[in-house]
Amino acid sequence: MTKIEKFEDLDVWQKTRQLSRLIYQVTSKDNFSRDFALRDQIRRAAVSVLSNISEGFERGGDKEFRQFLSVAKGSVGELRSQLYVALDANYLNHNEFDQLYALADQIGKMIGGFMRYLQTSSYIGPKFKNDSVSESVLTRDSGLGIRD
Repeated sequence: MTKIEKFEDLDVWQKTRQLSRLIYQVTSKDNFSRDFALRDQIRRAAVSVLSNISEGFERGGDKEFRQFLSVAKGSVGELRSQLYVALDANYLNHNEFDQLYALADQIGKMIGGFMRYLQTSSYIGPKFKNDSVSESVLTRDSGLGIRD
């Protein structure tokens, strides 16, 4: 098992990076690129997910990380809603919508699982490390990106 040492090691961050890349690709095409409000809003939502996962990880404490993950999960919901707007405006075809929605939904579930893990884990983060408390090792897991 690989130790998670930086946010880039997290499976959920990697999937979110993939989603952001796809969002930028589809919003750069045709009429979608000219709907500045929706284009910018859906891009901001995608970047918010990515940014909150990384910022929360870098804070160094599990409680702060859970809070940032909560914001990221909210942004995933916002993005999924905006995908419906894009579909209804014919900016996305059904295939594009289904692919993006499925990935966003998977990320939302991964974030929720990550939050549950942090809620029950004995890992408190290096920010609050105490010599009397043994540190759990974050390790790569195909589901959440961590496991104790």
